[in-house]
Amino acid sequence: MAPVPPGVRLLVSFNRDQWYRALTFSLTFLLYTSFHLSRKPISIVKSELHKNCSSVSEQATNPSGSQLPALQSLHADVDCSWKPFDKSNYKQLLGAMDYSFLCAYAVGMYLSGIIGERLPIRLYLTVGMLTSGLFTCLFGLGYIYNIHNLGFYIFVQVANGLVQTTGWPSVVTCIGNWFGKGRRGLIMGLWNSHTSVGNILGSLIAGYWVSSNWGLSFIVPGLIIAAMGVVCFLFLIEHPNDLKSMYAQNTSPGKRQVKSWNGVNGHTEVYLQYKHNKLQSYDTELLLPQDSTRVPVQSVMVVKNESEPSAISFMGALRIPGVIEFSLCLLFAKLVSYTFLFWLPLYITKAAHLDAKKAGDLSTLFDVGGIVGGILAGVISDKLGKRATTCAVMLLLAAPTLYGFSMISEFGLGPTIVMLLVCGGLVNGPYALITTAVSADLGTHKSLKGNARALSTVTAIIDGTGSVGAALGPLLAGVLSAGGWSRVFYMLMTADFFALLLLLRLVTKELTSTKPRPVSAAELKEH
Repeated sequence: MAPVPPGVRLLVSFNRDQWYRALTFSLTFLLYTSFHLSRKPISIVKSELHKNCSSVSEQATNPSGSQLPALQSLHADVDCSWKPFDKSNYKQLLGAMDYSFLCAYAVGMYLSGIIGERLPIRLYLTVGMLTSGLFTCLFGLGYIYNIHNLGFYIFVQVANGLVQTTGWPSVVTCIGNWFGKGRRGLIMGLWNSHTSVGNILGSLIAGYWVSSNWGLSFIVPGLIIAAMGVVCFLFLIEHPNDLKSMYAQNTSPGKRQVKSWNGVNGHTEVYLQYKHNKLQSYDTELLLPQDSTRVPVQSVMVVKNESEPSAISFMGALRIPGVIEFSLCLLFAKLVSYTFLFWLPLYITKAAHLDAKKAGDLSTLFDVGGIVGGILAGVISDKLGKRATTCAVMLLLAAPTLYGFSMISEFGLGPTIVMLLVCGGLVNGPYALITTAVSADLGTHKSLKGNARALSTVTAIIDGTGSVGAALGPLLAGVLSAGGWSRVFYMLMTADFFALLLLLRLVTKELTSTKPRPVSAAELKEH
């Protein structure tokens, strides 16, 4: 008999629960990647709109000086200008579009978590992704149908900002339900790289069409997020307990096969229940091996609580220790991150004198650094058991790095690449840690007494507060950049300082605490 291939042995070594965890991890990763993928095109298209608007010249008139006929081709119109962004205040108009999206996102986020706890997350997330795809495509259709009304683009941005709030509380709740506190920083650091992966893919997709047909820079990402919404509807499992009914229906009491296990280590009651053909809960099934020999390796107690926990109130979530401090810290940390997200490509075109496509490609290095920074923040905080201290150190290093980037980026491509990677890691590291591991920790805080339904509300409060900063950052950047990019970087350094200041109480508490944070293998099974 031929030996079993090592790859097959690896596959069968994982139990059913581990496969479902892997499915949830991968699926939620891809779902939120598509959210960020659909947000990125606006930052890539900005520099193209500005180039078009600033190049209104002789092409708008014929050689005799008279105006061209009104029925000129769409291609020629785009080559000349794109109203209403053809005025000297184009930065303020572009900043207003960012602000409309992010302000709607910030307001909607507070409501999204509360609504999400009261609706099936799979359906809630599916509807949000389908409508987000619709509004993203509508923005691109403005190019196809030659729409030059600023109100149209503002409306699309506001509507898209509201429906995109369905994403973050939903995916964080799902991943928190499936993974316990053990190694949460590492797991969520890896998982949160979807933000940077989405930004990178969004930059590359938008950059491919930005110079020839910027409408497709929005339409293609819109179709992608809508398609992922269908995938979400078909495959997302919100909680391990959701599988109980499926396995109960697939197993009838009269057909239960009695295995040759007689009960070991005090498991006689579990064995008798199994032997007499009584249905097991999904939690019990995961603890019983699938082979013919049933030997438990440790004592197991399955505690059932028949009463459904009630959803936590907004004020109740605010009373959880650490929620207010981390929420306000994220406000300033996200201000810095989203200013880079929406304005970095345009800054590179001005500082490095590159075209829109090359600037968009180069800006992806900031997100590459963000992936590494998020993972490092998770690993370090797991090792030390000090989330706030990890964030504070990275914020302390980020401020001088931002100043260095503003100075070095004018000295060539090589130094710019290095500083983009370093800035991405230090800026996105705290942001990633707070929005994932910290949110999940606070959403399952001991003061909640096991009420997991608070996770969505806590996540929404923290990210909603952060989104206020995300709305202010690009708006302030649009205003301040008119007086020089150095003002923008001073604003970013100031925001980092305030973020660090807000964490000082928690850092002091962590450093003076004599109780190390316990991280054990048993915690992995908490949820």
